Amino acid sequence: MSYTPVIPLGGYTGWQFLQRTQSDQSAALANTPSLQRDMQYFRDNIGTVATGEGLVKDYRLLRVALTAFGLQDDLPNKAFIQRILDDGVVADDALSNRLADKRYREFSKAFGFGTDLPPLSRLPGFADRILDRFTEQSFEQAVGEVDGDMRIALNAARELPEMAASGGSESTLWFRVMGNTPLRTVMETAFGLPSSIAGLDLDRQLEFFQDRAESVLGSNSITQFSDPEAMDDLIRVFLARSQVAQFSAGTSSASIALTLLQGG
Repeated sequence: MSYTPVIPLGGYTGWQFLQRTQSDQSAALANTPSLQRDMQYFRDNIGTVATGEGLVKDYRLLRVALTAFGLQDDLPNKAFIQRILDDGVVADDALSNRLADKRYREFSKAFGFGTDLPPLSRLPGFADRILDRFTEQSFEQAVGEVDGDMRIALNAARELPEMAASGGSESTLWFRVMGNTPLRTVMETAFGLPSSIAGLDLDRQLEFFQDRAESVLGSNSITQFSDPEAMDDLIRVFLARSQVAQFSAGTSSASIALTLLQGG
């Protein structure tokens, strides 16, 4: 990956610059020769894959597919990934349905293996949908090499609106946030909550998160993040508090979540 995103400033000012230029910068990354080769290979070959076994046997296809869902660190775990794909998502006991990390379920659902129906990988437009995600994830990774907080903010700006629109009770949505380390870090930092609250009972943790969300943002609902203004407010507070923490401690408040995102 030879393109380095431009982020001239940290904090919210840097975030605003990144938002204004994200489309152009992401396109510049997508036009690098290495990504162009990967994407063309995926377009040319994914339609021939009809099973989980077929996907994991092709290293280049698998790398693009996993990266599209933020699962690139599982590239060596071929038996595990094949099981995720072959189980599908229809059965309650399918492996991806039993994992706390719902990216695996999204991954399995996207390919549609493990059923009697034709795989989704053979449908028109499938390659473009996966490659859109691949480009997005690749850009976030590149941003993280420049500024870790910006990568986590991009991740939140992508995931929280999707989560807000996914349905489910507020408690269920909050539990999903609490179980997602990068999103949890954004919330803890923005709300001024110590990471030590993770040792409390889940219902008690939920009370803390909702109370602080109400205090800081004026609403304790996850569904508020379907509104771009509410999402921007959260990121603004997160980045401001993170900068204060960096100044005070000399380390990024998002280091743990960034390590997770980078597979470290």
